[in-house]
Amino acid sequence: MAQQATPVRRARLGRTVGTEPAAVSGVVLLLPGGDETSARRPSPLLAAASVRALGRRLTRAGRAEGLVAHVVHYRFRGWNGDEAHLARDTMWAVDEVVRRYGDVPVCLAGVDMGGRAALRAGGHSAVNSVLALAPWLPEDDVAIAAEPVKQLVGRRVMIVHGTNDERTDPELSFRLAARVKKANRDICRFEVHSDGHGLHQHRDEVHALAEDFVMGVLFGRAFSRPVEDALAAPPPLGLRMPLASGFGRSLRR
Repeated sequence: MAQQATPVRRARLGRTVGTEPAAVSGVVLLLPGGDETSARRPSPLLAAASVRALGRRLTRAGRAEGLVAHVVHYRFRGWNGDEAHLARDTMWAVDEVVRRYGDVPVCLAGVDMGGRAALRAGGHSAVNSVLALAPWLPEDDVAIAAEPVKQLVGRRVMIVHGTNDERTDPELSFRLAARVKKANRDICRFEVHSDGHGLHQHRDEVHALAEDFVMGVLFGRAFSRPVEDALAAPPPLGLRMPLASGFGRSLRR
């Protein structure tokens, strides 16, 4: 009997989050987390669940401007060293966005290992901004090349990290942000005091901050004062900006 060929794994875009607008003028790619090493295929349902609430918030806020959001479904659960599978799949996803929607600005919004993928793939020519929530980043190691940052020149970047995160070290995202700041002044980083890796304790504030940033970078809406101040402040002030309790409520007053 002839041996069957192993199916080739392919990344894909999930369905649009919410109602797709008649005319698309901006795209958010939602990048779920993953593992450092794994050849297993991710669960589409679990992956989507980790970012879908954020996607719904963003698409509601940007529906009038023509915002569409897709979850990126990776081929593998793991980053897998130099293969950087999640970043490669993110680059493919941006290419697919360009094929579907044409020349529209793209924001990469990733959580955990998806945050690392967003930062790494931010150099794609269609990407104008990166949002990394509790990004997983490798420990400093003199034997391994440092995480690259030059690809982020010309992009607006926001990192958000809980100070009590026990899965991904917030100090590593601060160090990366400081390196990015030397090449690109358009980066800020917010610290969510007392919150953990999932940023559940202050989820409303984190999602309001994400909305503020994404609507500004994709559609030119004015940033809130805290985001303006964080982008303008010299390091370390703009890279250790505390996220105020009630942030979203304060914007509606």
